[in-house]
Amino acid sequence: MTETTSTEPLLRDERIAVAGLRQPASIHVDRWGIPHLRAENEHDLFLAQGFNAARDRLWQIDLWRKRGLGLLAADFGPGYLAQDRASRLFLYRGDIEAEFAAYAPDARAICEAFVAGINAYVALVEAEPRRLPPEFAAMGTRPQRWSAEDVVRIRSHSLTRNALSEVLRAIVLSRADLATDLLRKNLEPMKEPARAAGLDLSALGLEVLTQFKLATAGVTFSPERLAAPLEAWRRWTGVTDLGEIVEGAEMEGSNNWAIHGSRTESGRPILASDPHRAHAAPSLRYIVHLESPGFNAIGAGEPGVPGISIGHNGTAAFALTIHGADQEDVYVYEMAHDMPRHYRHGDGFEAMEVVEERFAVKGHPEQVLELCFTRHGPVIAEDRAARRAVAIRTVWSQPGAAPYLGSLSSMRARSLDEFRDALRRWGTPSVNKVYADVGGTVAWAPAGFAPQRPNWDGLLPVPGDGSHEWSGMLDPAEYPWRVDPLEGFVHSANEQNMPADWPHATKTFGYEWTEASRARRIREALTRGPLLTLADSTDLQTDVTSLPARRLCALLLALPRGAEPELWAARTLLEDWDHRLEADSAAAALFEVFLTKHLKPRLLAALVPDATLRPLLLPQDMESLLRALERPDARLGPDPARARDALLTECLLAAFRDCEARMGVSPAGWQWGRLHQGYFSHALMGVAPEAGNLDVGPFPVGGSASTPMHTGYRPGDFRCTYGASVRLVMDVGAWDNSLCINAPGQSGDPASPHYADLAPHWARGEYVPLLYSREAVDAMEMQHIVLVPAG
Repeated sequence: MTETTSTEPLLRDERIAVAGLRQPASIHVDRWGIPHLRAENEHDLFLAQGFNAARDRLWQIDLWRKRGLGLLAADFGPGYLAQDRASRLFLYRGDIEAEFAAYAPDARAICEAFVAGINAYVALVEAEPRRLPPEFAAMGTRPQRWSAEDVVRIRSHSLTRNALSEVLRAIVLSRADLATDLLRKNLEPMKEPARAAGLDLSALGLEVLTQFKLATAGVTFSPERLAAPLEAWRRWTGVTDLGEIVEGAEMEGSNNWAIHGSRTESGRPILASDPHRAHAAPSLRYIVHLESPGFNAIGAGEPGVPGISIGHNGTAAFALTIHGADQEDVYVYEMAHDMPRHYRHGDGFEAMEVVEERFAVKGHPEQVLELCFTRHGPVIAEDRAARRAVAIRTVWSQPGAAPYLGSLSSMRARSLDEFRDALRRWGTPSVNKVYADVGGTVAWAPAGFAPQRPNWDGLLPVPGDGSHEWSGMLDPAEYPWRVDPLEGFVHSANEQNMPADWPHATKTFGYEWTEASRARRIREALTRGPLLTLADSTDLQTDVTSLPARRLCALLLALPRGAEPELWAARTLLEDWDHRLEADSAAAALFEVFLTKHLKPRLLAALVPDATLRPLLLPQDMESLLRALERPDARLGPDPARARDALLTECLLAAFRDCEARMGVSPAGWQWGRLHQGYFSHALMGVAPEAGNLDVGPFPVGGSASTPMHTGYRPGDFRCTYGASVRLVMDVGAWDNSLCINAPGQSGDPASPHYADLAPHWARGEYVPLLYSREAVDAMEMQHIVLVPAG
């Protein structure tokens, strides 16, 4: 079946017969692990994409499918049964033909070809077991075959919002006030959350979120979980502590911008994108080049989804960041006392839909479990004694809400009008789209489903009795657009960026956004200076200037010097600092230790007397924290400014001594990168030593969650766990000049030389070429795989 021309196990030329292929196709892997796929028709192109995704990322996409469909327990045992049940609560269960039609007229055909390619590679692995990635052998599992419906039914890996926040807000407001909750999450525009009449918010606890968090969690492995007995399956529902769950939701985000040719040195537009997600080995994103007659696109997407969502098609470039549309609501139901699983709706009671699902469990008989649904969505909690149930309504139940599949239309748009039409098909996640084409146009617009709530604001749980219903989705024709603005660029970084006169109450997107320091720094950089180059965009993607540090240092340097020598030394460091969180900066290390280990907990203790509430407010909203310090109020005592200054002084002194303990008594030896390190962990590390060392790192890195080079970290040990793994900067019209990086590497196979080869470049802020023309690709080809029709 296979002919090889080299003894090198992975970098070799091959000829492989592939079932379902209509004409020969080929995979050309360049020296940086980026595959360039060529086919004679689109069916074969997407089949080749599926085959190649499995070739490079088989363990990752197989695990993704099993998690999403609730099939983990069959491979890994009873410790995964609770997660399987939770995942199935959120599968799409509607009209499958309407679902496919929502993305593109040929979406079903594309998905069928894509999974045929995956299945062809699974068949190849079965015929040639040496190709099986080591994770399968280590865990004693095998990859499964896909159906086209698998691609679209899985919803729970999407980034929607704000069910978690609604419940947290309900708990905080039932025990404190809005000022306290704003420390957790700022609201823009500011408003008092509307409380539904007759609903007791104090009756809700964190336990109502257990199933939802479990359904949206990744797959984790531990010896204890893998050895869990069947009778203990219900115990395996905890995901992590609440602080880490909220931190993850806050860390997700992205930057993008499109610069008009009038502002660039070349006269051509530049489009840049660096989506921020959790770091892992392998990377969430995958860069691929897709070429067939009439279609030629390159960029990044998720390996288990056909097409690309960030990149260009030779005429138009496109990118996305998360936009703050509120796509979730928590409903609370009064249950009937004499009719099991009936809930009040309107003037009577309505029966829940009860679905029996069958679950295979490794080493045990098949288990049958019930799933319950109301008219609004899956039931995530029931308290029969209190006659109360909780469900979540999300856009996931709508046709067209499979994450990123709207790209099947938008990636093929070759004009702004076509791009506008394509965005009408975009469901989730809600995103800021930026666009640039060879004609010189640049544009920004939000995309994604935006539920309309005619009589409430979506900030708190509401009764499920019919009094709080969506009136539909906002018509995409009413979404704002920004096209060729006079300032010469468009950009987004998850901030509140709706037009100043936007009617938030009547055309609702949401009130929860990421604090704007990254967006402000991007605007500052793009506004200043002469004509801009590709290097300016790569510099901005790796920019570590912290605007929160700039604002806090203004307060710190206005303090009296004090008598302690450590304070004098701390001030000297900060006086000479440019507020850049460089990896080799002593001042950056001092500042981040001051902020994270001392100021945040001390300020929270000062502002929130109830210690039991403080964990619910983590990781704290940066804008609210800065506002509390820049405009101190009576919560700090009768003389707020004096109390604030005393607090800052004490925290700075403590931070200096903390740095001495961590890095030595001389600040000359301090470096932010000694504490703050990039690390890409593999899910199996610690449970499958026979698979080898699968983690990648550590790498000293600069930045924080508030710098354009987003490197969000765990407060406990400063490990960088979130940020941009993939970055793209595109020279619109001179495509071979474009640049990219994907960390730790393109491949998910630990045996591949491309598993971790890009991580050192990523850590240093370096890029590799994003080659497009055949001439440029062929000159850098390192591996050539010919695919031929089987038989």
